[in-house]
Amino acid sequence: MAASLDLEAYLERIRWSGPMSATWDTLAALLDAHMSRIPFENLDVLLGRPVNLDLGRLQDKLVRAGRGGYCFEHATLFAAVLEAFGFQPARHSARVVLYEPRTVSSRLHMFLTVPLGEDRFVVDPGLGLLAPRLPIPLIDGAGPRRDRDTHRMIRDGEYWMLRTRRGDQIVDAWASTLERDNPTDFKVANHYTATHPDSPFVNRIMMRALVPDGFVTVMNRDVTVWRDNVPHSTQLADRSALRGLLVEHFGFDLPDVEHLRVPSIPEWR
Repeated sequence: MAASLDLEAYLERIRWSGPMSATWDTLAALLDAHMSRIPFENLDVLLGRPVNLDLGRLQDKLVRAGRGGYCFEHATLFAAVLEAFGFQPARHSARVVLYEPRTVSSRLHMFLTVPLGEDRFVVDPGLGLLAPRLPIPLIDGAGPRRDRDTHRMIRDGEYWMLRTRRGDQIVDAWASTLERDNPTDFKVANHYTATHPDSPFVNRIMMRALVPDGFVTVMNRDVTVWRDNVPHSTQLADRSALRGLLVEHFGFDLPDVEHLRVPSIPEWR
């Protein structure tokens, strides 16, 4: 029997006190609250633990254990929450095009679209560093209804592209035809992402957490804390420093990272 959503526990996890109405304001606030409380991280993959998309297992990890996850975990959980609020999210896959063209990129990213009246919005809580904190209207060239983000949806033939800013550059993050995917499609993609030796998630640390007035990113040993749009960069000295960082900025302690193996960090193999 499939697990059901413990909505009360989830709302406590994200400290939600807003309305339960299926409106744009609720969607935007719910997305922001989710991303503010549930970080992006791939530590289970590096620890050799299975990444399970069963709703019960996801709640055990992201809600009850106070952990984070990556795109398949975030999008699967958030879609269930949206349905509990009365929204009708659709689940999609995308080809990440940050590092390679879409002609060779696999469909290894999961995001949602949410219809509201005559409009439709892209919701992507699990993109990591480049994740939009507001719903993006599915209109060619359009950005969010508020000015906080720089994301745009761009039409390119049969594809929709999520365009954003990375540093001083304008980049396309992913491309999708917006077809609805089956649950098994995400299971296959998730298995590859969590286990294949060519997957970046099994080769390096990738994390992001939102903090007051900014956010924290981790790429292997490189840590950047952004506050008021000012970056402060440091390097992790060792695994113990990583554990301390999790407690300080990510909201959980994970003693097992003291023995973490990271293929792209020679001394941590």
